[in-house]
Amino acid sequence: MIRVLLVDDEELVRTGLRMILDAEPGITVAGDAADGEAALARLDQLHPDVVLMDIRMPRMDGLEATRRICTEHPSAKVVVLTTFDLDEHVYAALAAGASGFLLKDAPASQLVHAIRVVANGDALLAPSVTRRLIARFTDQSPTRPKLPPDLTPRETEVLALLAEGLSNTEIAERLVVGDATIKTHVGRVLMKLGVRDRVQAVVLAYRSGLVS
Repeated sequence: MIRVLLVDDEELVRTGLRMILDAEPGITVAGDAADGEAALARLDQLHPDVVLMDIRMPRMDGLEATRRICTEHPSAKVVVLTTFDLDEHVYAALAAGASGFLLKDAPASQLVHAIRVVANGDALLAPSVTRRLIARFTDQSPTRPKLPPDLTPRETEVLALLAEGLSNTEIAERLVVGDATIKTHVGRVLMKLGVRDRVQAVVLAYRSGLVS
């Protein structure tokens, strides 16, 4: 059962999200909070797997709360859910350790999919954000970084598929291997690249020229 903590200063939004998620098999809303400070206070009590986090809230905003959660409660994955896909806060949230970013007008099915993907250890971003994120960090450096020479051909292949936006399960199906094998490959890729998560790995794959 995936336990979810809802963090949003609008009660109507929290109620709507709860109705959507509680109707899904394998997902339960463990609790909710109206701001980041309240969310942090409830983490030890609720032990959520995924935190759905708004950005703009009183007392403690979603950015600081995400930073604190990822530092103090690394087992809880944060998905930022906000109205503003063009906001600089998107990049700050990812830098703070968020595993996903979705817009509040995303279909319910996409929200549910995001929670399952992130709970499984993957990362998920709204497509428009992924494109801008890649463009932003690719444009920052005129020189292309080189991939580590100790990446095996299979690990390089896995990295390229990550850059296509595929989940572990989708990569496993593409390469006709088990999910556990792909999870091991992804872990080794992140370690050899020296990056924290899949989002950073994807950016590096584009910057290096492995994919375009």
